[in-house]
Amino acid sequence: MLKRLDIETWVSSRNSGVEKVADDVAEIIAKVEEEGDAALIELTERFDKVKLDSLLVDRERIDDAYDEVDPELVEALEEAAFNIQRFHELQKRDDLWLKEMESGVVLGVKTTPLRTIGMYVPGGRAAYPSSVLMCCIPARVAGVEEVIMCTPAPIHPLTLVAADIAGVDEVYSVGGAQAVAAMAMGTESIPQVDKVVGPGNVYVTAAKALLRGVVEIDFLAGPSEIGIIADDSAVPEFIAADILAQAEHDPQSAAVLVTDSAALVARVNSLIEEMLPTCKRSKIAEQALRWSGYAIVEDMDEAVEIMDLMAPEHLSLQVRDTMTILNKVRNAGSIFVGPYAAVALGDYASGTNHVLPTGGNATYDSGLNVAHFTKTSTVQIIDREGLEILSDTAIILAETEGLQAHAMSVRLRRSDDL
Repeated sequence: MLKRLDIETWVSSRNSGVEKVADDVAEIIAKVEEEGDAALIELTERFDKVKLDSLLVDRERIDDAYDEVDPELVEALEEAAFNIQRFHELQKRDDLWLKEMESGVVLGVKTTPLRTIGMYVPGGRAAYPSSVLMCCIPARVAGVEEVIMCTPAPIHPLTLVAADIAGVDEVYSVGGAQAVAAMAMGTESIPQVDKVVGPGNVYVTAAKALLRGVVEIDFLAGPSEIGIIADDSAVPEFIAADILAQAEHDPQSAAVLVTDSAALVARVNSLIEEMLPTCKRSKIAEQALRWSGYAIVEDMDEAVEIMDLMAPEHLSLQVRDTMTILNKVRNAGSIFVGPYAAVALGDYASGTNHVLPTGGNATYDSGLNVAHFTKTSTVQIIDREGLEILSDTAIILAETEGLQAHAMSVRLRRSDDL
């Protein structure tokens, strides 16, 4: 069950393991760069045991997928898609804003969507339709022209239905590091994209790390995690359930409970022991619990300090004074406030994004959002009056830095002869 942790030691032990597979992934990237589609087909047969005739999934196969999916599931996906779009619409920036700073000087920012996005969605024998929605819909809200998706073969019908609902333009049957390489560099079939987003295993993460610079990426992600700040008002059954929900993700997943109540820890541990055998993925959860633990603190301020050091992917606040604690938190991917805010609601239903930074990266990275799919350009509109106001400052600084042509370009504009 949960063991007592030294959080600094725990944080230093959490890494994605990218360095362990970097050499293998570099070979895969080189092979895709040299051989293109042929490499993708060969690697798919080698790793996924699927022989492909075509990488592109045709429209007929997507249409047929609807016949293989329960209508109730289709309805749930459509409802989730609506909620995700509704929330991400709130994040949109003005295409252009301008403000007169002083007479003759107007400054602003122009926001432009990226042209092409490549999504990676884990798959193969499993289906993760929620990740399809989470990656594609914010891109569509941002105004991205083309969204393509790579996911391992065989592709589950539910994944294809989700891609259709979300508005993915093209789906390709290729997974792993080779899929990231294909989207980053382009092949005969798969177009080169401006940015690659989406979750994946350590090989996918390593490919994103190695190809950063060739293509922009969202962020590097490792095993999933939850941090919980709780006091003696928390419901231990809810905490135990949240911990097991996180643990069933992956053997490397982790949960950390930080509380000022030793009695709460004891009760949560007892409940985990009772609930674990009822989980279908109990063996996975049991392994993940080895990464999990708790810390006892003197007060909630210390709890926030510890959790900011952890910078968890998911942060649950189950305390009396939720808003005070919420305002003090600095580092978290997504925050769940109050006893009824189950992390699973954010994973699937509320509309917030579940593609989030892990492994302490929430210290400086944000979860996937509309801004990931845009870029900004600053704008200056300056007339003669504005030139007169700004020119002395520009000239003296340019000359101080030894850039005489910079100074000349300003001084010439002040001349009455031109």
